[in-house]
Amino acid sequence: MEENAVRKFAATFVTDTTMPPTPRARRLRRGRFDLVEVLDVILALILFGTTNSLLTNENAAQHGGHGAGLLALIAFVNCAPLALRTRFPLSALALSGAALVWTSLLVPGGLLGGVGISPAGAFVYTLCMYAVTVRCKPRVIAAAVGVTVLGATFINPGIVPQAVFLITVPILLGVLVRVRRSGARQLEEQERRHSGERALLEERQRIARELHDVVAHHMSVIAIQAEAAPYKTADPPPELVESFGEIRASALAGLGELRRVLGVLRTGVAGTTPQPGLSDLDALVDSARSGGVSVTVSCTGEAVELPEGVDLSAYRIVQEALSNAMRHAPGSQVRVAVAYFPDRLELEIRNDAVASVLVGGEARRPAGGDLAGGGGHGLVGMRERAAMLDGSLQAGATEDGGFVVSAVLPVSVPPSDSGDAS
Repeated sequence: MEENAVRKFAATFVTDTTMPPTPRARRLRRGRFDLVEVLDVILALILFGTTNSLLTNENAAQHGGHGAGLLALIAFVNCAPLALRTRFPLSALALSGAALVWTSLLVPGGLLGGVGISPAGAFVYTLCMYAVTVRCKPRVIAAAVGVTVLGATFINPGIVPQAVFLITVPILLGVLVRVRRSGARQLEEQERRHSGERALLEERQRIARELHDVVAHHMSVIAIQAEAAPYKTADPPPELVESFGEIRASALAGLGELRRVLGVLRTGVAGTTPQPGLSDLDALVDSARSGGVSVTVSCTGEAVELPEGVDLSAYRIVQEALSNAMRHAPGSQVRVAVAYFPDRLELEIRNDAVASVLVGGEARRPAGGDLAGGGGHGLVGMRERAAMLDGSLQAGATEDGGFVVSAVLPVSVPPSDSGDAS
């Protein structure tokens, strides 16, 4: 316990109470060198030479018995902390204060101008106090002020007012600089954030343009051709007209959904149209039946109001499974089972095997509901939806040659987790 306390106290003078240094303006840096630190070193050397010369002259004038080495050491310890104030402001202030106290005990007041402290040492202490105000926490600044007053009282009670004034000026300047740097840092963060948002919006608009130029064009062509196809044949069968009408309606519906997504991509704001859910399951099943599969739906358990994310994801999973059944197993029997539980929602979409069909004059067997047949993106999307809600999804072939998709979605997911990943 004591070792930890000592280590924490020592860290206080190095990094624990100092704020991250604000990067200097480019004009104050030259490669790896900080011009402010270089200036501090040069100023410390100038002060050392000046102080050593003054102490030597005063010692000779007053016939003091201090040696040249001791006078040089006094000048050094009073001026050296200036070189540390940028990287270690609190340590530099502590060293500077200790140097002032040690000098007042070692050298008579007459040798220091009658006030008991070295003028150069006081100047260095002032600069270190400014660095502490800019870089350290407010409680450290308050403690430094208190220690300064106590130290001035110990050295010479008569200089306390001068000491308070001496540290008031750097503290006020430090506060102004600190507020200015804080505002500049916040402005830079806002600029960075706005730049990232602008880049994201530009990328979304690029994607929207590509989708509009490619996918929307083809969807429009499908709708136009489906509308015109019945007129290319004399007296077309009613079933053919109805099929082309359903193709056109599906193409227009898909085009409308695509335009909604494009609007979101361009603006970043979702539309006000309500998202689909299991309450729209009947319309989805009717659309699948018109696509050539026979669908039966069964629901068990007490239907409850689901969180928006669960309701939307359940609808999208059923939609994707039915789409894959229509694409890979046309003419098959599809059974959709929805089971409500207090803590979860279970879905099962199962299609049976289908017989061979003629494709291009040859007998081929459709890929019995193989969801991976189209590249596997639908299956990946369903798994991502389930994982997003901390649920699970299993998909695979059955023993009789069919295919089954099973999903378990927890119902305790907060509404904020919802989202349409289409």
